[in-house]
Amino acid sequence: MATISLCMIVKNEEKVLSRCLESVAGLVDEMVIVDTGSTDTTREMALSYTNRVYDFTWRDDFAAARNFAFSKGRMEYLMWLDADDVLLPEDREVFLELKRTLTPDVDVVMMPYHSGLDEGGRSVFTCYRERLVRNLGRDLWEGAVHEAIAPFGKVIWSRAAVTHRKEGPGDPDRNLRIYEQKLARGETLSPRERFYYARELMDHQKYGLAAVQLEQFLDRGGGWIENEIEACRLLSRCRLEAGDESGALQALLDSFRYDDPRAETCCALGAYFQAREAWRRAIFWYELALTRERNDEGGGFVQPDCYGFLPCIQLCVCWDRLGRHAEAEAWNQRAGGYKPDDPSYLWNLAYFSSLS
Repeated sequence: MATISLCMIVKNEEKVLSRCLESVAGLVDEMVIVDTGSTDTTREMALSYTNRVYDFTWRDDFAAARNFAFSKGRMEYLMWLDADDVLLPEDREVFLELKRTLTPDVDVVMMPYHSGLDEGGRSVFTCYRERLVRNLGRDLWEGAVHEAIAPFGKVIWSRAAVTHRKEGPGDPDRNLRIYEQKLARGETLSPRERFYYARELMDHQKYGLAAVQLEQFLDRGGGWIENEIEACRLLSRCRLEAGDESGALQALLDSFRYDDPRAETCCALGAYFQAREAWRRAIFWYELALTRERNDEGGGFVQPDCYGFLPCIQLCVCWDRLGRHAEAEAWNQRAGGYKPDDPSYLWNLAYFSSLS
């Protein structure tokens, strides 16, 4: 059975650290906790789980901190979590099976990361992350912000998921500040950094600046295809904020230069036409979304609702606006098959009942 070091970086996580560590208790062979400057009881809490607690002076570089944490791991594989991550009970069982069957030739294990949940506890935003990595005794993390490890060697994909359950806003300006400091020092952003910098600008409602960064990211090339496709969707949103409707539409269509349509893009196109009461064109794109195959292992950011519930519930709206209530009700029933407790579906049930 493979041995695993859990290596974490933490700061002021007293509200969530115990929840995280309890969720992996018995799954890992050692816990390494690196504190980057806590002023609450985080460090004391970590010491109640492990004596392998270290201090690291924070210098606005997540990769540096994570590499330091990984350098302290002594087991065959190194695993990372954030303090507000958990393994749910069903994922613990899958993880244990992974650990029992992990062969020595595996270098990287990719695992689903559910970073958004709806009111029913279902994932609304998921992607795969490099979660377990062979302990090579060297730095693996890259990127001051949105740090990552480039997959290498033999890579396998596991169904054991990590669920992100954020508590509180944290420092909303931290990531943007780190990027802007890099630029102020005259450093050049890599394609991946430029993509995430644009996302941070959007989060701060700086849509004009974000659009410039997204256009540069797409024009210069060198980015990962899934990021290029998402960049088109993000650029569309930025252009809509600026009142450029034709440019917003073109940005979505430009995504087809990179690969076949993703359901997320089809839903964005459906929403574009739906907002302009072009009901039949919206229907076309929502129906196309339902034909797209979901591929979580492609590595992109997947919005599961776009592959089922969302197009169905919007097709209900579109057909209803066209006066085709029977078709609309049928689509609502189909949406309910995906999310039977969703408020929109339940509201529609009452609405169609009132028509009869």
